[in-house]
Amino acid sequence: MKKMFFVLVVLISLSSFAQIQRVEPPNWWTGFKDQDLQLLVYGKEIGKTVPEINYNGVSIEEVHKADSPNYLFIDLSISEEAKPGKFDIRFKKSGGKTEVFKYELKARQKPAEDYVGFDSSDVIYLITPDRFANGDPSNDINSSLLEKTIDRNNDYARHGGDIRGIINHLDYIDTLGFTAIWSSPLLINDMKNASYHGYAMTDFYKVDPRFGTLAEYKELADKAGERGIKLIMDQVANHVGIEHWWMKDLPFTDWINYQERYLNGEKTVYSSHQRTTNQDMYASEGDKKRMTEGWFVDTMPDLNQENPYMANYLTQNSIWWIETLGLGGIRQDTYPYPDKEFMSDWAGAIMTEYPNFNIVGEEWSYNPLLIRYWQEGAPNKDGYDSNLKSTMDFAMQANIVAALNEEENWGSGLEKIYAGLANDFAYASPSDIMIFPDNHDMSRIYTQLGESIPKAKMALAYILMLPRIPQIYYGTEILMNDTAKPGDHGLIRTDFPGGWKNDSVNAFTGKNLSKVQKEMQTYLKLILNYRKNSEAIQQGETIHFAPENGVYLLSRSSGNEKVVLILNKNEEPVNLDLERFEELGLGGQNLKNLLTGEKMIWEGSLALPKMGAYIFTTKL
Repeated sequence: MKKMFFVLVVLISLSSFAQIQRVEPPNWWTGFKDQDLQLLVYGKEIGKTVPEINYNGVSIEEVHKADSPNYLFIDLSISEEAKPGKFDIRFKKSGGKTEVFKYELKARQKPAEDYVGFDSSDVIYLITPDRFANGDPSNDINSSLLEKTIDRNNDYARHGGDIRGIINHLDYIDTLGFTAIWSSPLLINDMKNASYHGYAMTDFYKVDPRFGTLAEYKELADKAGERGIKLIMDQVANHVGIEHWWMKDLPFTDWINYQERYLNGEKTVYSSHQRTTNQDMYASEGDKKRMTEGWFVDTMPDLNQENPYMANYLTQNSIWWIETLGLGGIRQDTYPYPDKEFMSDWAGAIMTEYPNFNIVGEEWSYNPLLIRYWQEGAPNKDGYDSNLKSTMDFAMQANIVAALNEEENWGSGLEKIYAGLANDFAYASPSDIMIFPDNHDMSRIYTQLGESIPKAKMALAYILMLPRIPQIYYGTEILMNDTAKPGDHGLIRTDFPGGWKNDSVNAFTGKNLSKVQKEMQTYLKLILNYRKNSEAIQQGETIHFAPENGVYLLSRSSGNEKVVLILNKNEEPVNLDLERFEELGLGGQNLKNLLTGEKMIWEGSLALPKMGAYIFTTKL
């Protein structure tokens, strides 16, 4: 009886001691400029322990207890003397009991300078992975997760697309001429419904098993890299999904915004979405607070980046993924919503470690002044420097659609893109801004342009010729649309035909595509592959001429290469007098029509037989 009692006491003692569930980041590397690392440790009553490390070059600088007894934050210093390897972190509790966690420092796979980010030489292919291709049907349903169904007939359910599906079609992406892939988030979204989009993360270090494994994510990065294709990771610093693991045991009383209301079951405060409060010199403190601290929806808690432990956590997570995947860039979601001082520090920390890297921030604004504000080097009156190299050009996207849809009158029609591009004087670096015809949150460009193929072709040609970084959404090359219900997110993110076994149409092979779909695919492929080797388009001088009589001309030039784009909105044939463009220095030169292969001499007038885009190059 005494023996049984002794065993029971031992079991109770062991069960009450720390059971380490997480140490994040799960590993780190030697050789960073910033030698500081802060570990988040989670386990039952881990806060009552004292951590010790005995490893050359690694020292504990400070230990921080959280408001919850189940967390510890350990500040480490990793000096130049530290070598790659595994070492023990010993967690001692009063009474002599110790729990040991083995932590690993890895050797970096390549120098920091070799992490080269996307730039104006690239064209980015944006993919919603759940809707692109199902390469591994065995991972479609995971019974351990909250959303357990798959239904391709439901636009807001999971459809089964995954990482393997992207890997399987890298040749298609490469052959089209894309040089970078931006995938919507692939991290786990263990939410009850509509979890397919990826923007409600429930673990920042775990790949969603319905998309695949970390090994497959690495394989995607490696195999894309072998083709010269950069991988851009979509990250979210503003919010998480309500089912995130830490929501059941928040470390601090200010880990998320409006935390007390959440814990008391009260209705939260929603963001006002007044993004101009970031710049507005007259904005009230109340408006600023509601903008940055308010939640998007009840299922997406808003993170408090003013908490220094949260700030460290998010920054280190980004660096961990850059090293783990060898990334070629980050796209940061909802850029103006988190604390803007944190966002400056976050981007600055990354760019300090990786000087040739790139990050693009999403600022959905049609005001060029707001787009300018977020780009590094902007002369902001408040002195704010974002450290952000690239922003998104929603203003020019809207101008392009208006230019092609509106009648040609003074101040409308093609005047919209002429005046829009004239705003480039305000930007610190126009060629580092990202331009696009559409994306995963807005109507397809084909729908926006009234399903006009000539207008769609003009939009794409113009976007690919601009001094910008172009991004194209998957399916644009085959005229995918959401015309049945414009703006509906589920419909915008339609399945790519051929990505599922037994699809009657296969855009990867061309099977059963319509004639116009094949023509658009060929059209885009031709321009993309020319652009891939065109110094003039990638970084050349830009000259454009004010639109006249429904015709607009833009030129890009570098050295002996000159490329001319002409947009013609006239449905009747037009003879364009070339004398007006004499300053281009093309008089008497031989040029090739990039789209038809025909040769011509630049003199006199140029026949434009129909509405559309015309591209001419001195490269014969």
